[in-house]
Amino acid sequence: MIADRSAFIRANTRLLAVPHAPEISLHLADEATELWQKTEDELGAIGLDPPFWAFAWAGGQALARYVLDQPGLVAGRTVLDVATGSGLVAIAAAKAGAARVTAVDIDAFAEVAVRLNAAANGVAVTAETADPTGTDAGWEVILAGDICYQRDMTEAMLGWLGPLAAAGRTVLLGDPGRTYLPRGRLEKLAEYQVPVTRALEDLEIKRTGVWRVVG
Repeated sequence: MIADRSAFIRANTRLLAVPHAPEISLHLADEATELWQKTEDELGAIGLDPPFWAFAWAGGQALARYVLDQPGLVAGRTVLDVATGSGLVAIAAAKAGAARVTAVDIDAFAEVAVRLNAAANGVAVTAETADPTGTDAGWEVILAGDICYQRDMTEAMLGWLGPLAAAGRTVLLGDPGRTYLPRGRLEKLAEYQVPVTRALEDLEIKRTGVWRVVG
């Protein structure tokens, strides 16, 4: 099955530089709507998720840029990239000198995409298919891009991440102002103008923030 997923990813993406973090290349979809339709047609019948792993979303791009520009944030530390998608943020953390990086997503295709992308960038990232909410493996830094587009997901994530931040962990979100972004629980650290895929977003450039969860 892993070989099949790898073959699907390779057949439907190209290795491209990330617009806002060109130091990193990912297996990305050229035509967003075509791949989205393809996954619905070929994979949707067996209950698999849309191909979030095939796109460099605004929040992930901003967070990756911030980590690359602020390597001291992760250097020598253990890092979790949650809802990792392509693994963009995890790869940025590895490039910035993190001691150990784990990338987690509930989509098994994302796990394979992360492995392919980490190898393409010459970094070590542990990729897992899992839902880490409610767990604590002692990560020193937790990173999450674009997790605030659904109410239930946002509440579950912040219910888990808030106490970790309160306990002294560094917890950062990358977000372009999604509907359920809990601004009252966040401190903005940086803001970027991020190029995105217009077929998936409402603009070609999204003003995107990096936020610290304050508990």
